[in-house]
Amino acid sequence: MDERQFRNAMGKFATGVTVIAAEVDGNVHGMTANAFMSVSLSPKLVVISIAEKAQMLEKIKQSGAFSVNILASDQKDLSMVFAGQMKDHQEVVFDRLDGVPVLPNVLTQISCEVTAAHVEGDHTLFIGRVTDIHVNDSDPLIYYSGKYRSLAEE
Repeated sequence: MDERQFRNAMGKFATGVTVIAAEVDGNVHGMTANAFMSVSLSPKLVVISIAEKAQMLEKIKQSGAFSVNILASDQKDLSMVFAGQMKDHQEVVFDRLDGVPVLPNVLTQISCEVTAAHVEGDHTLFIGRVTDIHVNDSDPLIYYSGKYRSLAEE
């Protein structure tokens, strides 16, 4: 199987859309990611997967903390900004959750402290201990087969 076939197959798994944020030397950095999942309830742990070539990799290593911001269905533009697909945009202002930068008005904000990092293939998996969480009531932004989607009403 070639790389394109693998990517297409993995794209058949519908995911939510997140923005991962970290702060280094007073500067907040963010990137769009859909490689996120919960790992454990006790202790409360999540994992994110960051490509070795991503600038965000070193930012998380330096910071030792990160946030996961789960986007709502009306936040496609925010996803595109942090994916580098939208160059002309207003500056994004961050809030704080347990001292970690988070995006305001997202579906869910999760602040995390890095507890472990595992290099696997061309990615690093960061395990984060959840230090705080804030949830809003809204529908999620969905990513499926290379396109943004929304949940359909039943």
